[in-house]
This record gives sequence, structure tokens and C-alpha cells, in this order.
Amino acid sequence: MQWESVIGLEIHAQLATRSKIFSGAATAYGAEPNTQACAVDLGLPGVLPVLNGAAVRMAVKFGLAIGAKVAPRSVFARKNYFYPDLPKGYQISQYDLPVVSTGRLTIAVDGEEKTIGITRAHLEEDAGKSLHEDFHGFTGIDLNRAGTPLLEIVSEPDLRSAKEAVAYMKKLHALVRYLEICDGNMQEGSFRCDANVSVRPKGQEKFGTRAEIKNLNSFRFVEKAINYEIERQIEILESGGEVVQETRLYDAAKDETRSMRSKEEANDYRYFPDPDLLPLEISRAFIEDVRGELPELPDEKRDRFKLQYGLNEYDAGVLTATRELADYYEAVVKAADSDPKLCANWVMGDLAGALNKAALEIEQSPIEPGRLAGLIRRIADNTISGKIAKQVFEALWESGETADTIIDQQGLRQITDTSAIEAIIDGIIAANPQQVEQYRAGKDKLFGFFVGQAMKATQGKANPAQLNELLRKKLQ
Repeated sequence: MQWESVIGLEIHAQLATRSKIFSGAATAYGAEPNTQACAVDLGLPGVLPVLNGAAVRMAVKFGLAIGAKVAPRSVFARKNYFYPDLPKGYQISQYDLPVVSTGRLTIAVDGEEKTIGITRAHLEEDAGKSLHEDFHGFTGIDLNRAGTPLLEIVSEPDLRSAKEAVAYMKKLHALVRYLEICDGNMQEGSFRCDANVSVRPKGQEKFGTRAEIKNLNSFRFVEKAINYEIERQIEILESGGEVVQETRLYDAAKDETRSMRSKEEANDYRYFPDPDLLPLEISRAFIEDVRGELPELPDEKRDRFKLQYGLNEYDAGVLTATRELADYYEAVVKAADSDPKLCANWVMGDLAGALNKAALEIEQSPIEPGRLAGLIRRIADNTISGKIAKQVFEALWESGETADTIIDQQGLRQITDTSAIEAIIDGIIAANPQQVEQYRAGKDKLFGFFVGQAMKATQGKANPAQLNELLRKKLQ
């Protein structure tokens, strides 16, 4: 039997506010445990939550970016459950009236585009964190995260493979960073995912029983966890068993999912409107004000790069994957005043490779756009060859010098004097009569030998185009 997987993602994006969603406590990462949890976060008697306006603004900005409906009236609800890191005994979230609903996001997988529906995006507070290590059999509770503002983004079950799920998650990750509403730091828990996975016979409309895989915090783990879960469910069904609806955890060390608890339904949480918070009312004027703050979005920027810089779909997609990379590239093009494709090749090639090797992001690059542009200018005007350019690039990476300074200090300028190149070629021809005779007899592959000898004699400084042209004339 052929099986089809059905996948929906619930992504939690931590909003980039300086304070929590219902209190003035800080949201900075890395503070000592329990030093950023105030009386409101702890749910102490007599305290009242006050909604953070910046979090609302960010939610609206996201809704507009995905073409969603922004509700003029939404309601906060209490989601009731007991867990040690939830001091109030409930989480303030949104249930039947979320702030954002019915949006969409277009992804590309294997060259084909697909639109994924986004059911809703609602505001909620994060819980604290349970720490299971270094407590000798006990569990420690850090409530610094309690009350941290989250935007939970829930997709429709439109994804059909782990590959599609990762493409969707990456697209969403880029979008929230473009909007500057989330830093997207997955290692710090700022962007994490729960995956709902089920399988069904291919062609069947009815969904299978789903399992929810909690707290996936890397693209690689999302892909591996979903693939494992699909295979696990297929194996159960093909052996005559039944898939149980449950919450599961992905164990990266064993590359498997394992059961945590039976999956709760909405009625298990006993949702009801929070009596301490008024309904959230958003005016049309507020929405239009936020719309005016929207930046150029990733798809718009990609299309502009194709049109303005003559880049192909792949290059434009890579260079607009993050706002920082796109800004860097445009700064290089502007400063180089040169071929945009040549600039793209250097940003995506040598620079990206060096950054990856050093585990650095583009904004941490030791080579500023202006200095890389200086190198590209010297390639474009034939001051240096492509081979010498790689040597200059290494020096740029290691020093704060400009390309011109490095070229002059190391004597790397190309030899473009025709008479000088001819003199070198004449010497090589005179020193290798046997090879000359064989080449003229039809052994064309020997041309590379002469090029190599000339480059060796000039220490790689001869202009390749001139050298090849003069060599062919001399060897006729």
C-alpha cells in the first residue's frame, strides 16, 4: 500500500520585545535563574497583567506580511494545566478569537511552488523551564522565561513531507527576521516548533491519527523527527496495529521519537476568557499605521534582485534568504559599481565558504562590503586575475587592509604589457621545441602545458585572456 503523510506545524516565535507580555520584567537571554521573574510572572495574589503594546504591534505586522485577517477584536483566554514550571496553574493564550487568522505562505521545493495555509497566529505567554541536569535526581525550575511573549503560528495540515516542512519553517524563520519581530535564535529557544504528523493511504481524504512531536529547535531535527515518525506510523499500520494519539519527544542522540503522554484535546485545558484582561480591540488606523512600517519582504526582494541585478532564481533566492545577507550584497554591488553577477559569485562563494568554516554569520564578517567591493573592482578592471584574487581575499580576511594595499604590498598586479608577455612566451617556446612540434602536429592538449609554463614564469600574474591569445598566435 502507498502511504501519504499529513503534517502541520505549530511554530513558537519569541517576540523581540524588551519586556514580557504582561509585565515589565526583562526578556534578556542568559540571566541567572529566577532573576527575571516578577510578581506578575509568578502569579502572586493581588497582581494584574497589563498587555504589552509592542507585542500586539508585532503580531499585526506578521499578520499583514502573510496576507492574513487581523481581528478587530480578539480575546485572551486561560489555558489550564498543572506543571511545575507554570506557577499560575494556567497559561494566558488565545483560543477561539486569535489576533491573526487565515494567512498563507508560499514555499518552493524541488523547483515547484506550493502555498501553505496558516490557520492562525495568536499571542501567548511562555512557561518557565524545567532543568533536569546537575540536581542529583531532582528537577530545578527556572522561571525567567515565564511570561515571555510568544506568537504561536499554526499551519493548516497542508505539508506532505519532511522536506516541505523544513522549507516552510525556513521561510517563516526568514520572514520573522525580516520583520524584526523575532531574532530567530533556535539555540536559545526563540524559534521552535511542534510537528503534528499522521499518515493515511494515498488517495484517502480522511486524516489518520496524529502524533505531536514537541519542542524541535533545529531544521535538521525537524526533518529527522518527522521522517522517523512517518516510518514509525507506517510500520504500526502495516503490522495491523493502530496509531495512538499522543505527544512525543524527539531524542536526537538515538534519532527516534518516544512517547511523553497522551495527547490532550482542547476541552482538557478548560479554556475560558481571562477575567483580568479586556478584549483586545485593534482599530483600522492602527493596522494601517503598522502596514506603513512593513519592510520589503523576502519574495518581493527576491523578485527585485532578479529584475534589477539580472540574477537567476537560485542566486536571488540565496541572497535574499536573510535580510542581513541581502543588505550585504547590495552594499557590495553599490561600492563595486561592477557586474552584479560577479559580486553575487564572491558573496555566495568565497565569502560564504569562509564564514561557514569560521562558524560566523554574515553580520560578523571580518570583510566589510566596501573591502570586498575593492577586490571585485580589481578583478573587473583586470588589475588581478581570478586566481590571484583568491590570494588577496585570504589577506583581506586576515587583515584590515584594502585590496589595493595588499596588491601593491605583495606585487600582485597582472602583467598586461603585451611585449612583456610575448617575451616570456618566446622563451618558453625556445625551451620546449619537442612540445611545440607535437602541438603543431595536432596534439592540442599540450596547450595547457604552455599556459602552465607561462603562468609559472609570471608567478600567475599574466592576464589569462591576453596570454591565451598570444600563445595561440605564436604556436601557429
